[in-house]
Amino acid sequence: MLHDPNRIYVFDTTLRDGEQVPGCQLTSVEKIEIAKALEELGVDIIEAGFPISSPGDFQSVVELSKAVTAPIICALTRANKKDIDVAAQALQYAKYPRIHTGIGASDTHIKHKFNSSREEILTRAVDAVKYAKTLVEDIEFYAEDAGRADNEFLARMIEAVITAGATVVNIPDTNGYCLPEQYGEKIRFLKENVKNIDRAIISVHCHNDLGLATANTLAGIQNGARQIECTINGIGERAGNTALEEVCMILKTHHSLNLHSGVNSKRFSEVSGMVSRMMRMPVQSNKAIVGRNAFAHSSGIHQDGVLKHRENYEIMNPEDVGIEQSDIILTARSGRHALKHHLVRLGYEIERINLDEIYERFLLFADEKLSISDDDLLLIMGEGETFINGLVMKSIEVSCGDLNSPEARVKLQYKGAEHEAAATGNGPVNATIKAIESIINKHIELKEFTIQAMHGGSDDISKVNMRIYYDGKSYMGYGFSTDIVKASASAYLDAVNKFL
Repeated sequence: MLHDPNRIYVFDTTLRDGEQVPGCQLTSVEKIEIAKALEELGVDIIEAGFPISSPGDFQSVVELSKAVTAPIICALTRANKKDIDVAAQALQYAKYPRIHTGIGASDTHIKHKFNSSREEILTRAVDAVKYAKTLVEDIEFYAEDAGRADNEFLARMIEAVITAGATVVNIPDTNGYCLPEQYGEKIRFLKENVKNIDRAIISVHCHNDLGLATANTLAGIQNGARQIECTINGIGERAGNTALEEVCMILKTHHSLNLHSGVNSKRFSEVSGMVSRMMRMPVQSNKAIVGRNAFAHSSGIHQDGVLKHRENYEIMNPEDVGIEQSDIILTARSGRHALKHHLVRLGYEIERINLDEIYERFLLFADEKLSISDDDLLLIMGEGETFINGLVMKSIEVSCGDLNSPEARVKLQYKGAEHEAAATGNGPVNATIKAIESIINKHIELKEFTIQAMHGGSDDISKVNMRIYYDGKSYMGYGFSTDIVKASASAYLDAVNKFL
Protein backbone atom coordinates (compact mmCIF):
# COMPACT_ATOMS: atom_id res chain seq x y z
CA MET A 1 0.00 0.00 0.00
CA LEU A 2 1.42 3.39 -0.99
CA HIS A 3 2.03 5.81 1.87
CA ASP A 4 0.47 9.00 0.55
CA PRO A 5 0.61 11.22 3.68
CA ASN A 6 -2.77 12.80 2.90
CA ARG A 7 -4.56 9.61 1.87
CA ILE A 8 -6.95 7.90 4.28
CA TYR A 9 -7.31 4.20 3.52
CA VAL A 10 -10.79 2.81 4.11
CA PHE A 11 -11.02 -0.62 5.76
CA ASP A 12 -14.60 -1.88 5.60
CA THR A 13 -15.61 -4.51 8.15
CA THR A 14 -19.34 -4.64 7.36
CA LEU A 15 -19.00 -8.32 6.42
CA ARG A 16 -17.13 -9.25 9.61
CA ASP A 17 -17.72 -6.91 12.56
CA GLY A 18 -20.98 -5.62 11.07
CA GLU A 19 -22.33 -9.13 10.59
CA GLN A 20 -21.91 -9.87 14.29
CA VAL A 21 -25.19 -8.05 14.97
CA PRO A 22 -27.78 -10.63 16.12
CA GLY A 23 -30.15 -11.50 13.27
CA CYS A 24 -27.99 -9.88 10.58
CA GLN A 25 -26.11 -12.92 9.30
CA LEU A 26 -25.61 -13.14 5.54
CA THR A 27 -25.32 -16.01 3.09
CA SER A 28 -22.17 -16.31 0.97
CA VAL A 29 -24.10 -15.07 -2.05
CA GLU A 30 -25.27 -11.98 -0.15
CA LYS A 31 -21.74 -11.33 1.13
CA ILE A 32 -20.38 -11.45 -2.42
CA GLU A 33 -23.05 -9.03 -3.65
CA ILE A 34 -22.22 -6.55 -0.89
CA ALA A 35 -18.47 -7.04 -1.46
CA LYS A 36 -18.87 -6.16 -5.14
CA ALA A 37 -20.80 -3.04 -4.14
CA LEU A 38 -18.01 -2.12 -1.70
CA GLU A 39 -15.47 -2.63 -4.48
CA GLU A 40 -17.43 -0.24 -6.72
CA LEU A 41 -17.71 2.17 -3.79
CA GLY A 42 -13.92 2.30 -3.74
CA VAL A 43 -12.98 0.91 -0.32
CA ASP A 44 -9.33 -0.13 -0.01
CA ILE A 45 -9.70 -3.17 2.24
CA ILE A 46 -12.61 -5.55 2.80
CA GLU A 47 -12.54 -7.64 5.97
CA ALA A 48 -14.29 -10.72 4.62
CA GLY A 49 -14.73 -12.72 7.79
CA PHE A 50 -13.28 -14.81 10.62
CA PRO A 51 -12.48 -18.06 8.77
CA ILE A 52 -11.93 -20.39 11.73
CA SER A 53 -15.23 -19.40 13.38
CA SER A 54 -17.35 -21.59 11.09
CA PRO A 55 -17.25 -23.51 7.79
CA GLY A 56 -19.65 -20.95 6.35
CA ASP A 57 -17.39 -18.03 7.26
CA PHE A 58 -14.39 -19.90 5.79
CA GLN A 59 -16.20 -20.52 2.51
CA SER A 60 -17.41 -16.92 2.35
CA VAL A 61 -13.82 -15.67 2.53
CA VAL A 62 -12.81 -18.15 -0.21
CA GLU A 63 -15.63 -17.14 -2.57
CA LEU A 64 -15.29 -13.43 -1.86
CA SER A 65 -11.55 -13.65 -2.62
CA LYS A 66 -12.44 -14.98 -6.06
CA ALA A 67 -15.23 -12.46 -6.71
CA VAL A 68 -13.46 -9.14 -6.08
CA THR A 69 -9.98 -8.15 -7.20
CA ALA A 70 -9.36 -4.44 -6.56
CA PRO A 71 -9.47 -4.23 -2.73
CA ILE A 72 -7.22 -6.03 -0.27
CA ILE A 73 -9.11 -9.00 1.19
CA CYS A 74 -8.58 -9.39 4.92
CA ALA A 75 -9.30 -12.33 7.24
CA LEU A 76 -9.44 -12.07 11.04
CA THR A 77 -7.62 -14.41 13.42
CA ARG A 78 -6.67 -14.72 17.03
CA ALA A 79 -2.97 -14.88 17.95
CA ASN A 80 -2.49 -18.61 17.41
CA LYS A 81 -1.13 -20.77 14.60
CA LYS A 82 -4.32 -22.72 13.90
CA ASP A 83 -6.37 -19.54 13.32
CA ILE A 84 -3.63 -18.12 11.10
CA ASP A 85 -3.28 -21.33 9.05
CA VAL A 86 -7.02 -21.43 8.37
CA ALA A 87 -7.07 -17.74 7.42
CA ALA A 88 -4.17 -18.19 5.00
CA GLN A 89 -5.94 -21.16 3.40
CA ALA A 90 -9.18 -19.14 3.03
CA LEU A 91 -7.23 -16.31 1.40
CA GLN A 92 -5.45 -18.50 -1.16
CA TYR A 93 -7.44 -17.00 -4.09
CA ALA A 94 -7.16 -13.38 -2.99
CA LYS A 95 -5.18 -11.11 -5.31
CA TYR A 96 -4.18 -8.95 -2.35
CA PRO A 97 -4.46 -11.03 0.86
CA ARG A 98 -4.07 -9.69 4.40
CA ILE A 99 -4.13 -11.52 7.72
CA HIS A 100 -5.51 -9.50 10.63
CA THR A 101 -4.22 -11.03 13.85
CA GLY A 102 -3.96 -9.69 17.37
CA ILE A 103 -4.46 -9.99 21.09
CA GLY A 104 -5.63 -7.93 24.08
CA ALA A 105 -3.50 -4.97 25.13
CA SER A 106 -5.31 -3.62 28.20
CA ASP A 107 -4.60 -4.90 31.72
CA THR A 108 -8.30 -5.75 31.97
CA HIS A 109 -8.04 -8.15 29.02
CA ILE A 110 -4.62 -9.46 30.01
CA LYS A 111 -5.82 -10.38 33.51
CA HIS A 112 -9.49 -11.25 33.09
CA LYS A 113 -9.62 -12.59 29.53
CA PHE A 114 -6.22 -14.30 29.16
CA ASN A 115 -5.27 -14.78 32.81
CA SER A 116 -1.78 -13.83 31.73
CA SER A 117 0.94 -11.22 32.10
CA ARG A 118 2.09 -8.33 29.96
CA GLU A 119 5.32 -10.09 28.98
CA GLU A 120 3.57 -13.31 27.98
CA ILE A 121 1.01 -11.38 25.90
CA LEU A 122 3.80 -9.44 24.22
CA THR A 123 5.53 -12.70 23.26
CA ARG A 124 2.31 -14.18 21.87
CA ALA A 125 1.69 -11.04 19.82
CA VAL A 126 5.15 -11.09 18.26
CA ASP A 127 5.03 -14.84 17.58
CA ALA A 128 1.66 -14.51 15.84
CA VAL A 129 2.87 -11.74 13.54
CA LYS A 130 6.10 -13.59 12.72
CA TYR A 131 4.21 -16.76 11.86
CA ALA A 132 1.58 -14.98 9.79
CA LYS A 133 4.37 -13.21 7.90
CA THR A 134 5.63 -16.59 6.66
CA LEU A 135 2.27 -17.16 4.95
CA VAL A 136 1.15 -13.69 3.80
CA GLU A 137 3.18 -10.54 3.23
CA ASP A 138 0.55 -8.00 4.39
CA ILE A 139 -0.05 -8.38 8.13
CA GLU A 140 -2.28 -6.18 10.27
CA PHE A 141 -2.00 -6.44 14.04
CA TYR A 142 -4.82 -5.42 16.38
CA ALA A 143 -4.13 -4.46 20.00
CA GLU A 144 -7.57 -5.26 21.39
CA ASP A 145 -8.98 -2.82 23.94
CA ALA A 146 -6.15 -0.38 23.16
CA GLY A 147 -8.52 2.41 24.21
CA ARG A 148 -8.10 1.35 27.85
CA ALA A 149 -4.49 0.13 27.55
CA ASP A 150 -1.53 1.75 29.27
CA ASN A 151 0.16 3.92 26.66
CA GLU A 152 3.72 2.91 27.59
CA PHE A 153 2.95 -0.80 27.30
CA LEU A 154 0.92 -0.24 24.13
CA ALA A 155 3.88 1.54 22.55
CA ARG A 156 6.17 -1.41 23.44
CA MET A 157 3.70 -3.83 21.87
CA ILE A 158 3.30 -1.81 18.67
CA GLU A 159 7.05 -1.38 18.25
CA ALA A 160 7.58 -5.13 18.74
CA VAL A 161 4.96 -6.26 16.22
CA ILE A 162 6.21 -3.80 13.59
CA THR A 163 9.71 -5.25 14.08
CA ALA A 164 8.15 -8.71 13.66
CA GLY A 165 6.68 -7.68 10.29
CA ALA A 166 3.32 -5.95 10.84
CA THR A 167 2.49 -3.56 7.98
CA VAL A 168 -0.58 -2.06 9.67
CA VAL A 169 -1.17 -1.57 13.41
CA ASN A 170 -4.77 -1.34 14.56
CA ILE A 171 -5.45 0.64 17.76
CA PRO A 172 -9.06 -0.28 18.60
CA ASP A 173 -11.30 1.52 21.06
CA THR A 174 -12.97 -1.86 21.42
CA ASN A 175 -15.52 -0.81 24.02
CA GLY A 176 -16.19 2.71 22.77
CA TYR A 177 -14.78 4.11 26.02
CA CYS A 178 -12.43 6.91 24.97
CA LEU A 179 -13.18 10.60 24.70
CA PRO A 180 -11.95 12.09 21.41
CA GLU A 181 -9.09 14.01 23.04
CA GLN A 182 -7.99 10.86 24.92
CA TYR A 183 -8.04 8.74 21.80
CA GLY A 184 -6.28 11.38 19.69
CA GLU A 185 -3.65 11.74 22.40
CA LYS A 186 -3.09 7.96 22.36
CA ILE A 187 -2.46 7.95 18.59
CA ARG A 188 -0.15 10.95 18.93
CA PHE A 189 1.76 9.19 21.74
CA LEU A 190 2.40 6.21 19.46
CA LYS A 191 3.50 8.46 16.61
CA GLU A 192 6.02 10.18 18.89
CA ASN A 193 7.24 7.22 20.96
CA VAL A 194 7.31 4.16 18.68
CA LYS A 195 10.70 4.30 16.94
CA ASN A 196 9.70 2.31 13.86
CA ILE A 197 6.16 3.68 13.48
CA ASP A 198 7.03 5.04 10.02
CA ARG A 199 7.25 1.42 8.79
CA ALA A 200 3.53 0.79 9.36
CA ILE A 201 0.18 2.47 8.88
CA ILE A 202 -1.74 3.28 12.05
CA SER A 203 -5.36 2.14 11.84
CA VAL A 204 -8.27 3.26 14.02
CA HIS A 205 -11.17 0.96 14.89
CA CYS A 206 -13.76 2.69 17.08
CA HIS A 207 -17.00 1.47 18.59
CA ASN A 208 -20.02 3.61 19.30
CA ASP A 209 -21.03 2.67 22.86
CA LEU A 210 -21.01 6.34 23.92
CA GLY A 211 -21.92 7.70 20.49
CA LEU A 212 -18.30 8.82 19.93
CA ALA A 213 -17.10 6.41 17.22
CA THR A 214 -17.02 8.98 14.42
CA ALA A 215 -15.53 11.68 16.67
CA ASN A 216 -12.83 9.30 17.93
CA THR A 217 -11.99 8.14 14.40
CA LEU A 218 -11.60 11.74 13.32
CA ALA A 219 -9.39 12.47 16.34
CA GLY A 220 -7.27 9.48 15.37
CA ILE A 221 -6.64 10.60 11.80
CA GLN A 222 -6.01 14.17 12.92
CA ASN A 223 -3.18 12.80 15.05
CA GLY A 224 -1.55 10.59 12.43
CA ALA A 225 -3.67 7.51 11.75
CA ARG A 226 -4.11 6.84 8.04
CA GLN A 227 -6.48 3.87 7.97
CA ILE A 228 -10.05 3.94 9.26
CA GLU A 229 -12.00 0.78 10.09
CA CYS A 230 -15.71 1.19 9.70
CA THR A 231 -18.99 -0.28 8.47
CA ILE A 232 -21.80 0.82 6.19
CA ASN A 233 -24.56 2.50 8.26
CA GLY A 234 -22.34 2.12 11.35
CA ILE A 235 -23.67 -1.39 12.04
CA GLY A 236 -21.81 -3.65 14.44
CA GLU A 237 -21.87 -5.27 17.83
CA ARG A 238 -23.69 -3.50 20.65
CA ALA A 239 -24.07 0.17 19.61
CA GLY A 240 -22.17 -0.38 16.37
CA ASN A 241 -18.97 0.76 14.68
CA THR A 242 -17.78 3.94 13.03
CA ALA A 243 -20.04 4.74 10.07
CA LEU A 244 -17.99 4.73 6.87
CA GLU A 245 -20.19 7.31 5.16
CA GLU A 246 -19.88 9.76 8.06
CA VAL A 247 -16.08 9.89 8.17
CA CYS A 248 -15.73 10.04 4.39
CA MET A 249 -18.15 12.96 4.15
CA ILE A 250 -16.35 14.78 6.97
CA LEU A 251 -13.16 14.54 4.91
CA LYS A 252 -15.00 15.72 1.81
CA THR A 253 -16.76 18.60 3.57
CA HIS A 254 -13.84 19.90 5.67
CA HIS A 255 -11.22 20.80 3.08
CA SER A 256 -9.02 22.33 5.80
CA LEU A 257 -8.15 18.79 6.96
CA ASN A 258 -6.34 18.30 3.64
CA LEU A 259 -7.17 14.58 3.75
CA HIS A 260 -8.95 12.43 1.19
CA SER A 261 -10.09 8.86 0.52
CA GLY A 262 -10.68 6.94 -2.68
CA VAL A 263 -14.35 6.39 -1.91
CA ASN A 264 -17.04 7.41 -4.42
CA SER A 265 -19.53 9.06 -2.07
CA LYS A 266 -22.24 9.18 -4.77
CA ARG A 267 -22.82 5.47 -4.15
CA PHE A 268 -23.52 5.86 -0.41
CA SER A 269 -27.31 5.90 -0.65
CA GLU A 270 -27.39 2.81 -2.89
CA VAL A 271 -24.96 0.75 -0.79
CA SER A 272 -26.61 1.84 2.45
CA GLY A 273 -29.98 0.62 1.18
CA MET A 274 -28.50 -2.68 0.02
CA VAL A 275 -26.87 -3.41 3.39
CA SER A 276 -30.02 -2.38 5.25
CA ARG A 277 -32.21 -4.72 3.18
CA MET A 278 -29.91 -7.73 3.20
CA MET A 279 -29.13 -7.48 6.90
CA ARG A 280 -32.73 -6.64 7.80
CA MET A 281 -31.38 -3.68 9.77
CA PRO A 282 -33.42 -0.50 9.15
CA VAL A 283 -31.53 2.78 8.96
CA GLN A 284 -32.84 5.23 11.54
CA SER A 285 -34.61 8.17 9.89
CA ASN A 286 -32.30 10.80 11.39
CA LYS A 287 -29.09 8.89 10.62
CA ALA A 288 -26.41 11.26 9.31
CA ILE A 289 -25.74 11.15 5.55
CA VAL A 290 -28.00 8.22 4.59
CA GLY A 291 -31.04 8.53 6.87
CA ARG A 292 -34.41 9.21 5.26
CA ASN A 293 -34.52 12.66 6.87
CA ALA A 294 -30.86 13.60 6.33
CA PHE A 295 -31.84 15.99 3.52
CA ALA A 296 -35.51 16.52 4.42
CA HIS A 297 -36.92 19.88 5.54
CA SER A 298 -40.35 20.40 7.12
CA SER A 299 -39.98 23.71 8.98
CA GLY A 300 -41.27 26.64 6.95
CA ILE A 301 -38.25 28.78 7.86
CA HIS A 302 -35.83 26.04 6.78
CA GLN A 303 -37.76 25.29 3.60
CA ASP A 304 -37.77 28.93 2.58
CA GLY A 305 -34.03 29.18 3.28
CA VAL A 306 -33.15 26.02 1.34
CA LEU A 307 -35.26 27.01 -1.66
CA LYS A 308 -33.60 30.43 -1.76
CA HIS A 309 -30.08 29.05 -1.39
CA ARG A 310 -29.40 25.39 -0.57
CA GLU A 311 -26.37 26.14 1.60
CA ASN A 312 -28.51 28.14 4.03
CA TYR A 313 -29.43 24.84 5.71
CA GLU A 314 -27.38 22.14 3.96
CA ILE A 315 -23.62 21.73 4.34
CA MET A 316 -23.58 18.89 1.79
CA ASN A 317 -25.09 18.51 -1.65
CA PRO A 318 -27.50 15.53 -1.57
CA GLU A 319 -26.23 14.50 -5.01
CA ASP A 320 -22.80 13.92 -3.45
CA VAL A 321 -24.20 10.99 -1.45
CA GLY A 322 -26.41 9.61 -4.21
CA ILE A 323 -29.66 11.37 -3.35
CA GLU A 324 -31.29 13.16 -6.27
CA GLN A 325 -32.43 16.24 -4.36
CA SER A 326 -33.47 17.60 -0.98
CA ASP A 327 -36.91 16.66 0.23
CA ILE A 328 -39.26 19.52 1.05
CA ILE A 329 -41.88 17.90 3.28
CA LEU A 330 -45.22 19.69 3.28
CA THR A 331 -46.73 19.96 6.76
CA ALA A 332 -48.81 22.50 8.67
CA ARG A 333 -45.51 24.30 9.41
CA SER A 334 -44.70 24.79 5.72
CA GLY A 335 -44.91 28.22 4.17
CA ARG A 336 -46.02 29.54 0.78
CA HIS A 337 -42.55 29.10 -0.69
CA ALA A 338 -42.58 25.33 -0.09
CA LEU A 339 -46.13 25.02 -1.40
CA LYS A 340 -45.17 26.99 -4.50
CA HIS A 341 -42.13 24.73 -5.03
CA HIS A 342 -44.28 21.59 -5.11
CA LEU A 343 -46.98 23.11 -7.30
CA VAL A 344 -44.38 24.10 -9.89
CA ARG A 345 -42.93 20.58 -9.70
CA LEU A 346 -46.40 19.20 -10.46
CA GLY A 347 -46.70 21.40 -13.55
CA TYR A 348 -48.69 24.39 -12.31
CA GLU A 349 -47.77 27.88 -13.47
CA ILE A 350 -47.86 30.06 -10.39
CA GLU A 351 -48.90 33.21 -12.23
CA ARG A 352 -52.08 31.41 -13.36
CA ILE A 353 -53.26 30.30 -9.93
CA ASN A 354 -54.62 31.97 -6.81
CA LEU A 355 -51.83 31.00 -4.39
CA ASP A 356 -53.40 32.70 -1.36
CA GLU A 357 -56.61 30.73 -1.75
CA ILE A 358 -54.71 27.48 -2.27
CA TYR A 359 -52.52 28.12 0.77
CA GLU A 360 -55.56 28.61 3.00
CA ARG A 361 -57.04 25.31 1.78
CA PHE A 362 -53.64 23.67 2.20
CA LEU A 363 -53.40 24.74 5.88
CA LEU A 364 -56.85 23.34 6.65
CA PHE A 365 -55.86 20.07 5.02
CA ALA A 366 -52.43 19.98 6.70
CA ASP A 367 -53.93 20.42 10.15
CA GLU A 368 -55.67 17.08 9.64
CA LYS A 369 -52.67 15.16 8.25
CA LEU A 370 -49.07 14.70 9.40
CA SER A 371 -47.72 15.39 5.91
CA ILE A 372 -49.17 16.30 2.53
CA SER A 373 -48.55 13.99 -0.44
CA ASP A 374 -48.71 14.82 -4.14
CA ASP A 375 -52.17 13.28 -4.29
CA ASP A 376 -53.28 15.49 -1.41
CA LEU A 377 -51.98 18.56 -3.24
CA LEU A 378 -53.75 17.59 -6.43
CA LEU A 379 -56.95 17.08 -4.45
CA ILE A 380 -56.54 20.56 -2.95
CA MET A 381 -55.96 22.00 -6.42
CA GLY A 382 -59.14 20.38 -7.65
CA GLU A 383 -61.34 22.34 -5.23
CA GLY A 384 -62.73 25.84 -5.66
CA GLU A 385 -61.54 28.69 -7.84
CA THR A 386 -57.93 27.62 -8.10
CA PHE A 387 -56.96 29.35 -11.33
CA ILE A 388 -57.08 33.11 -11.81
CA ASN A 389 -59.53 33.72 -14.70
CA GLY A 390 -59.88 29.94 -15.00
CA LEU A 391 -62.87 27.73 -15.65
CA VAL A 392 -64.76 26.69 -12.53
CA MET A 393 -67.29 23.86 -12.52
CA LYS A 394 -70.53 25.09 -10.93
CA SER A 395 -72.69 22.05 -11.64
CA ILE A 396 -72.83 18.85 -13.68
CA GLU A 397 -75.78 16.58 -14.47
CA VAL A 398 -75.44 13.29 -16.31
CA SER A 399 -78.01 10.79 -17.55
CA CYS A 400 -77.24 7.45 -19.14
CA GLY A 401 -78.74 3.99 -19.57
CA ASP A 402 -79.68 1.36 -22.11
CA LEU A 403 -82.39 3.35 -23.91
CA ASN A 404 -80.72 6.69 -24.55
CA SER A 405 -77.27 7.93 -25.42
CA PRO A 406 -75.41 9.32 -22.40
CA GLU A 407 -75.99 13.03 -22.00
CA ALA A 408 -74.21 15.61 -19.85
CA ARG A 409 -75.21 19.13 -18.93
CA VAL A 410 -72.53 21.33 -17.42
CA LYS A 411 -72.49 24.82 -15.99
CA LEU A 412 -69.13 26.62 -15.90
CA GLN A 413 -68.02 29.97 -14.57
CA TYR A 414 -65.44 31.82 -16.64
CA LYS A 415 -64.25 35.39 -16.01
CA GLY A 416 -67.25 36.21 -13.82
CA ALA A 417 -69.88 34.89 -16.26
CA GLU A 418 -71.71 31.57 -16.24
CA HIS A 419 -71.89 29.37 -19.32
CA GLU A 420 -74.09 26.31 -19.78
CA ALA A 421 -74.00 23.57 -22.40
CA ALA A 422 -75.20 20.02 -23.02
CA ALA A 423 -73.84 17.25 -25.19
CA THR A 424 -74.20 13.53 -25.85
CA GLY A 425 -71.38 11.04 -26.18
CA ASN A 426 -70.43 7.37 -26.17
CA GLY A 427 -70.28 7.48 -22.38
CA PRO A 428 -70.94 9.92 -19.53
CA VAL A 429 -67.31 11.11 -19.40
CA ASN A 430 -67.15 11.62 -23.16
CA ALA A 431 -70.44 13.55 -23.06
CA THR A 432 -69.14 15.78 -20.22
CA ILE A 433 -65.92 16.59 -22.11
CA LYS A 434 -67.88 17.43 -25.26
CA ALA A 435 -70.14 19.79 -23.28
CA ILE A 436 -67.09 21.57 -21.83
CA GLU A 437 -65.49 21.80 -25.31
CA SER A 438 -68.60 23.47 -26.70
CA ILE A 439 -68.24 26.22 -24.08
CA ILE A 440 -64.53 26.89 -24.49
CA ASN A 441 -64.70 26.46 -28.29
CA LYS A 442 -61.21 25.00 -28.68
CA HIS A 443 -59.99 21.82 -30.37
CA ILE A 444 -58.34 19.68 -27.71
CA GLU A 445 -57.05 16.11 -28.10
CA LEU A 446 -57.35 13.69 -25.19
CA LYS A 447 -54.15 11.62 -25.10
CA GLU A 448 -54.29 9.75 -21.77
CA PHE A 449 -57.10 8.95 -19.37
CA THR A 450 -56.61 6.75 -16.29
CA ILE A 451 -58.77 6.13 -13.24
CA GLN A 452 -57.33 4.85 -9.97
CA ALA A 453 -58.98 4.02 -6.64
CA MET A 454 -56.91 5.71 -3.93
CA HIS A 455 -57.55 3.18 -1.17
CA GLY A 456 -60.00 0.48 -2.28
CA GLY A 457 -63.70 -0.22 -1.99
CA SER A 458 -66.77 0.80 -3.98
CA ASP A 459 -67.14 4.06 -2.02
CA ASP A 460 -63.49 5.04 -2.50
CA ILE A 461 -62.24 8.36 -3.86
CA SER A 462 -61.29 8.04 -7.51
CA LYS A 463 -58.17 9.75 -8.81
CA VAL A 464 -58.25 10.62 -12.52
CA ASN A 465 -55.11 11.47 -14.49
CA MET A 466 -55.74 13.09 -17.85
CA ARG A 467 -53.27 14.29 -20.47
CA ILE A 468 -54.53 16.61 -23.18
CA TYR A 469 -52.82 18.05 -26.26
CA TYR A 470 -53.41 21.62 -27.38
CA ASP A 471 -51.53 23.95 -29.70
CA GLY A 472 -48.44 21.71 -29.91
CA LYS A 473 -48.11 21.14 -26.14
CA SER A 474 -49.36 18.56 -23.69
CA TYR A 475 -50.88 19.32 -20.28
CA MET A 476 -51.61 17.04 -17.34
CA GLY A 477 -54.75 17.38 -15.26
CA TYR A 478 -55.84 15.66 -12.06
CA GLY A 479 -59.24 15.21 -10.48
CA PHE A 480 -60.56 13.56 -7.32
CA SER A 481 -64.08 12.56 -6.32
CA THR A 482 -66.18 9.63 -5.21
CA ASP A 483 -68.04 10.32 -8.49
CA ILE A 484 -65.93 9.15 -11.45
CA VAL A 485 -67.62 11.54 -13.89
CA LYS A 486 -67.04 14.53 -11.59
CA ALA A 487 -63.41 13.47 -11.04
CA SER A 488 -62.94 13.23 -14.81
CA ALA A 489 -64.47 16.66 -15.40
CA SER A 490 -62.20 18.13 -12.71
CA ALA A 491 -59.13 16.53 -14.30
CA TYR A 492 -60.08 17.88 -17.72
CA LEU A 493 -60.64 21.41 -16.38
CA ASP A 494 -57.37 21.23 -14.41
CA ALA A 495 -55.49 20.49 -17.64
CA VAL A 496 -57.37 23.12 -19.68
CA ASN A 497 -56.82 25.82 -17.06
CA LYS A 498 -53.07 25.33 -17.34
CA PHE A 499 -53.09 26.92 -20.79
CA LEU A 500 -56.36 28.87 -20.90
